[in-house]
Amino acid sequence: MTEYAPELAAAREAAARASAYLRAEYATFTAIPDAPVTISTHADKGSQELILAFLHEQFPADALCAEESTPNFDAVPKTGRRAWVVDPIDGTRGFAKKTGQFSTMIGLLVDGVPVVGVVAEPALDRVTFASRGGGCWVQIGGAGPVRCRVSARGFADLVLTQSWAKTGMSPKPVQALTPARVIETYSGGIKLALVARGEADVYANTYETFRDWDICAGHLLVTEAGGTVTDLGGNPITYQNEAFAQTRGLIATNGPIHPEAVMRLAGL
Repeated sequence: MTEYAPELAAAREAAARASAYLRAEYATFTAIPDAPVTISTHADKGSQELILAFLHEQFPADALCAEESTPNFDAVPKTGRRAWVVDPIDGTRGFAKKTGQFSTMIGLLVDGVPVVGVVAEPALDRVTFASRGGGCWVQIGGAGPVRCRVSARGFADLVLTQSWAKTGMSPKPVQALTPARVIETYSGGIKLALVARGEADVYANTYETFRDWDICAGHLLVTEAGGTVTDLGGNPITYQNEAFAQTRGLIATNGPIHPEAVMRLAGL
């Protein structure tokens, strides 16, 4: 049993409860084909309430940092030595457009370091999870968990995962890394899980600003699967900055390609 086994079990249970709720909401949700990037739905708040209520019951002294404002938990500290970091629906556009490309992300920081990570994909009934020192695992439906490892591919066969690009647009990572194949999806959690499971080799987030909850859970999946996660300059990711902002980007890889990938991205 790993050091954070109880926390991982709680995170998985919280994710399972949220996933069941989201599957039910998704089934009756009317698709919004032109859903904007900023969209938030009633399901975001409903999912977050379920997750935070369960985690707060299990670990009442822990901080709760989450994307949505939920009055029931706004009084709970958002930073601390132990802080849960939650994105109730990562890739809300995928939920709203009914593409299935959305996830629920639950991470735990201890002394600013991710030690538990769960990325659940409700529409696929798939969950990828990890705890520090316990490896990364994937479970689909009622099947047993299977250990995940990052890929061993190099630049000749590189698979890049990224957000959906506008027609005719070639995002910076594509220009810099010239991948053999690109997997596009709305959710950052799914992108990081793809790298952890070896289905993609690299994910580069080049947005000027994103937040802790966009990456915390997925960060640990990649490192526990044997990969590497840094900012775009090759430096460690830091959490609990002002407004929980990440302003130096992120690159997650299978490890061996990491130094060159960082160098190529810096060259553009």
